[in-house]
Amino acid sequence: MAAQGGSKKVIYAALAGNSLICVTKFAAGTYTGSSAMISEAIHSLVDTGNQGLLLLGIARAKRPADPGHPFGYGMELYFWAFVVAILIFGLGAGISLYEGITKIADPHPVTNFMVNYAVLGAAIVFEGVAWSIAYREFNRVRGDHSLFQEVRRSKDPTVFTVLFEDTAAMLGLVAAFIGLLATQYLGLAWADAAASIVIAVILAATAVGLAWETKSLLTGESARASTIDAIRDIVRKAPAVASINELRTLHLGPYNILANLSVSFRDNTDKQDIEATVTSLETQIKARFPAISDVFIEAQSPDDHARSLPEEV
Repeated sequence: MAAQGGSKKVIYAALAGNSLICVTKFAAGTYTGSSAMISEAIHSLVDTGNQGLLLLGIARAKRPADPGHPFGYGMELYFWAFVVAILIFGLGAGISLYEGITKIADPHPVTNFMVNYAVLGAAIVFEGVAWSIAYREFNRVRGDHSLFQEVRRSKDPTVFTVLFEDTAAMLGLVAAFIGLLATQYLGLAWADAAASIVIAVILAATAVGLAWETKSLLTGESARASTIDAIRDIVRKAPAVASINELRTLHLGPYNILANLSVSFRDNTDKQDIEATVTSLETQIKARFPAISDVFIEAQSPDDHARSLPEEV
């Protein structure tokens, strides 16, 4: 789908940017002894791996349904997005925190500040380009909703994951700059190490936010309210339908939705009319929403449906 193409564009842009600056940061950090630069290099390395995992998730989610997975593999993308959050927290934040604490306990001077500044400046340019691509793609789908509202509504974790990562990267670069400036011009030997700890906190906060959002997707989110309302309108307009007993939807992936309806038909509706109505409704729903891959419609009276519901404990 076009939306998946947009997601891939965002991931490729971030992958290219992180790959270009990762090795440079490691070289600069090793050469100058900057703890903040080493933390930023680790950050870029983790982000590069994360983009690879998101691409893997997209590829595996596209696999067709089979007897073992009758509704497909769309939710694998949610799993790999959750793994990304764990890696950001465990590797990115954990190693950056360790690097900062180690340097505070055993400080060593930073040399060749201009090398660090040049690398950080180039990194800001690359990250800024990747961030702008991710932000434009995010804006393309969010409409009038705020950024945080769209993150909550979004069923595609790839775009907001890269946007979160790139935002954290920009904040981390600013922290590294401030730490180096404070070390060079204020003589604060601990400032560079403190910047590394600040970077760890930024990454940890990003990871927690991503984990929370992907956890919600993994545990099963319904389709958007606007989609549910539109399905109800389609069903209610069918002449043979008396009422909708229940409508449940479930995202099995960003662009793979299961819809299950219990419908009450009018008393004078014969078997042929019911079958024709069910077929027509399924066709209309799928045509209106291509992401809805499976539609199941049960013909039940309101009383029968009520009796079929599990008793409350």
